[in-house]
Amino acid sequence: MRTLPRIVLFTIFLGLIVACHPKPVKTIENLKSDCIGESTASAKYAAFAEKAKAEGFDTVAIMFTAISKSEAIHAANDINVLQKLGEKAVELQLGKFEVLSTKENLASAIKGEKYEVETLYPGFIGTAKKERCAEGVKTFTRAYSTEKKHLEFNSDALTSLNSQGEIAIPAGWFVCPVCGNTYNNTSVTAACDLCMNTPDNFIVFN
Repeated sequence: MRTLPRIVLFTIFLGLIVACHPKPVKTIENLKSDCIGESTASAKYAAFAEKAKAEGFDTVAIMFTAISKSEAIHAANDINVLQKLGEKAVELQLGKFEVLSTKENLASAIKGEKYEVETLYPGFIGTAKKERCAEGVKTFTRAYSTEKKHLEFNSDALTSLNSQGEIAIPAGWFVCPVCGNTYNNTSVTAACDLCMNTPDNFIVFN
């Protein structure tokens, strides 16, 4: 006779737990949007790499290729978080982008990365925190930190092309396959500073 009330109370308790952790609706929307955005960025950088190679900027092409891989990893991480949240796969309809000269492509990349660093990811991270979505916070924070580096890399490359040429641009690039963190041969560390993955696991571009 005492078992039923205990079962009822336990059920009510579980219901209260679920009610206190509602589904992060806005973060899910942001993850889907980011997946499309990062997939588009990956395709854009791959196209930029082909253009740079065609124009004889082989070192810039390698950098673009590495960044393209990084963006693809960010998109894959978005999908992984969505799956953990019980969401279906995202329908990828890539956004439009324009391929111009390498210098113009670098300027375009700088503009895009600046928007992500100053507006997009701070907003996504803030929303994920409000909705208490730890996985969303983690994947957005890792992407945000990496995009700051992409902004710096593109800016330095454009400055170099406008002054010294490719000679000042690093020739070796490394991408962490776990979080997409990106390094060059002058900045690579003993371990990924975002996920602690070791350099022997990094994807190498040279």
